[in-house]
Amino acid sequence: MFKVLIPCFLVLATCTLTAQDAMERIVAVVGDEIILKSDVDGQLEMMAQRNPGMDKNSPTVRQFVLDQLINERLVLVAAREDTTVTVSDEEISQRMEQQIAMMVQQFGSEERIEQLYGMSMDRVRREFRDEIRKQLLAQKKRHNQFGDVKATRVDVERFYTEYKDSLPLIPERVDLYHIVRQVKPSDAQRLEALALANSLRDSLLNHHADFADLAHRYSADPGSASRGGELGSVGKGKFVPAFEAAAFALEPNQISEPVESPFGFHIIQLISKTATSINTRHILIKVGSSNADQDSARADLARLRDRALAGESFEDLARQYSDERETQGFGGAMGEIEVQRLPPDLKKPIMDLNDGGITEPLPYVTDPTKPGYHIIYRKRLIREHKPTLEFDYKTLEQMAAFAKRNKLEQSWIEELRRTKFWEVRQ
Repeated sequence: MFKVLIPCFLVLATCTLTAQDAMERIVAVVGDEIILKSDVDGQLEMMAQRNPGMDKNSPTVRQFVLDQLINERLVLVAAREDTTVTVSDEEISQRMEQQIAMMVQQFGSEERIEQLYGMSMDRVRREFRDEIRKQLLAQKKRHNQFGDVKATRVDVERFYTEYKDSLPLIPERVDLYHIVRQVKPSDAQRLEALALANSLRDSLLNHHADFADLAHRYSADPGSASRGGELGSVGKGKFVPAFEAAAFALEPNQISEPVESPFGFHIIQLISKTATSINTRHILIKVGSSNADQDSARADLARLRDRALAGESFEDLARQYSDERETQGFGGAMGEIEVQRLPPDLKKPIMDLNDGGITEPLPYVTDPTKPGYHIIYRKRLIREHKPTLEFDYKTLEQMAAFAKRNKLEQSWIEELRRTKFWEVRQ
């Protein structure tokens, strides 16, 4: 399957050109889309960074990249012609923030990104919204075309027969189960957080405190605290119900009573609203957990560990006592996880166990509103091996489905190349 190419703003390619420069640098036209020389150069630079041995000046490699860009534009053209494929502003904003986060991780900070691009982050977001929209449209079109493609038993057996001598080894994996206990704050912790929220609201209403200043100093929401608590304009249904109901009930500049949600207590100020959206700022006060609350969760798990080591079924205990709904019904099953993909803080305690062993209670946080601990049961270690239908059917099924989608997509792209307008201008 041809790869989804990285948009130009994720590589240091020149994306802002004068009209004359753009005309001089057009290398292909697909429908009403153009491909610039800088688009090709940017992709080549990114590929070279990932594979230093690649010759980015090779005509063959350059042609490959151009072909992939043409294919991407053809998919975009098909997506725009399909009235069932739509992308919302909320989806664009969410993807934008995800990719900005990737860039921050790559370059170190938003300030560094601004230096590299010579523009503010607000402008970066404005400049590349259309590129994000194109990405999402193409992805949704692909999903509509091939998202439901599955591999049948016959497909899997045929795939295995054809490729079994060249299939990669199945990496070493470990079959894991866990029991989760969330740390439940005491009433005293909740009352302490509520008291702080009421005190801050009093400062805002009666002592003329600055909302942005208090958000910077006290809010436990780092994403909005750095902006003085501002959350921006958000459509209905995007906030948790308690927050949304309180915010829509406010008038502009009005400040709410402390509003409790799974995240803690919010002090909300309405900036503006329409029938379908609100623009707000808030200060979040989290309900902390005391050492005693944490000790209680660890003690619960230690007792369950002792019972399992004494002979009770770990999976039955997980079904009865685990606080994680996603795995509770499956006896705490985490799945077969590649050893090399285990997080560093889990790899050593798990690999120090023998099959059938159980870790001591370890920190476990997948949801910031629900900190906790878990004990992990290592059911078995599966050594690296050649895949077989008997032991690795699910893995082979995924491989076969990928190959099937790949073949169908290649045929579809060939059809688009025959039926849609495109031309190379090199």
